[in-house]
Amino acid sequence: MTVAAQANPLLSLDYVPALESLGDDYYDIVAAAEFPQTLLRFRNDDLLPRIGLDPATVSDKHFVEAFGKFAGRSPFLALRYHGYQFGAYNAFLGDGRGFLYGQVQGQDGNLYDFGTKGSGTTPYSRGGDGRLTLKGGVREVLAAEALHALGVRTSRTLSLIETGEALFRGDEPSPTRSSVMVRFSRSHIRFGTFERLDYLDRTDLIQRLLEHVIEVYYPAASQLSDRLERYERFYQDLVQRTAELAAQWMSVGFCHAVLNTDNMSITGESFDYGPYAFIDQYDPQFTAAYFDYSSRYCYRNQPPICRLNLQMLQKPLQRVMPKEAMAAVLEQFEAHYEQAYSQLLLKKLGFVTLAEPLGSDLVKQTLKLLNAVTVGYHDFFRALAEQFSPSWAETADQIFSTTMQSSDAEAQAALAQWRQHYQQALQTQSPESLAQMSAQLQQTNPRTVLLRPEIEAIWEPIVAENDWQPFYKLLQRVQHPFD
Repeated sequence: MTVAAQANPLLSLDYVPALESLGDDYYDIVAAAEFPQTLLRFRNDDLLPRIGLDPATVSDKHFVEAFGKFAGRSPFLALRYHGYQFGAYNAFLGDGRGFLYGQVQGQDGNLYDFGTKGSGTTPYSRGGDGRLTLKGGVREVLAAEALHALGVRTSRTLSLIETGEALFRGDEPSPTRSSVMVRFSRSHIRFGTFERLDYLDRTDLIQRLLEHVIEVYYPAASQLSDRLERYERFYQDLVQRTAELAAQWMSVGFCHAVLNTDNMSITGESFDYGPYAFIDQYDPQFTAAYFDYSSRYCYRNQPPICRLNLQMLQKPLQRVMPKEAMAAVLEQFEAHYEQAYSQLLLKKLGFVTLAEPLGSDLVKQTLKLLNAVTVGYHDFFRALAEQFSPSWAETADQIFSTTMQSSDAEAQAALAQWRQHYQQALQTQSPESLAQMSAQLQQTNPRTVLLRPEIEAIWEPIVAENDWQPFYKLLQRVQHPFD
């Protein structure tokens, strides 16, 4: 029997109605759009074993049938949520161009959600067409795969299908091509899902949803028998996960761009990649979204914005747990963030561990240097990986002796000061550790970074000649950024 003739493995999965079982106070049942064309542009075979499927048994036709024609599955759930968007509360949100396609138990025991983007209008489309541009889909595929390869806790893209419609957008040359995407994530539930229930004065629904979230996504909290202890442990874990996520973004030089509360996952996972960007040079004020006029979501603001969003989440949660307890937990956000960020940046500098205060001092000096010199953020760490020598522990002048030279006095002073700190840190390492540092640097600092010019360079052949080979080549590189 050929693969194409077999029953569709994607439709034969054991779908779990976990969120559906909570009742229709949380969602609307919707229908998928019918598209004039369905061309598979991306399938993520890396994810199929996670849900018990052998990629060799899943054909392109199976992907198109399940995620382009939406045959053989129902119901589809458009989730209801609100959110703070650029600081202002918006009660007119919800899944406006997507829905929860289904939930599947992974081979690791975790529950995973398939969520669509671009699958048609819903009650929350607010006059929009419910579609996703092909370029938007391409950008999200690349972002999710790049972040995953760099160690960021992120959603992934399961498939991207071009759908043959002409879309009109203000931020792309129009008409532009259309697509539908399926996102693979831990949960479709957002901070804004709880905020909507608070707005509606539904304490009962908040408690039911919170118990569900804890049972499915927070195993340590779910083991506690006391209700308030269970809730507080959930919030502790969410605060730590979110702080660590912010540290991951910052260390890899990623700017999400739109950190509204409806774009914050209740599992502490990164998702929904619109006008994101990886920084080129180290610029704390870098702002990825052209419409973020006040730079609210600029690169350096990501940790405090995540903290603020956690604080805003206290408003619905205080209906079922003491606000004072949450406030005390949130005070630990900065400590969680600083520990995670320092650890990640020290790894980029070649160290597995480094005693305090030497570690935090070296991190500060590194950021000071990056502020002072004209060098790419990723270029700096890549040059460190390529030039490193254990002999640097003996002579500070050898460190970056042929690069980053500048006539600027401030830059020269910053480099000299950083060399001293870096040499001091190297001198605390054993000969064995110094010998292993080169490999550590090579495995932590990518050769390929998904900068905007890279994306534009592969998009032009798609537009001009429908040539997808540059996209697939770039995808291969961002999936293996250290090769």
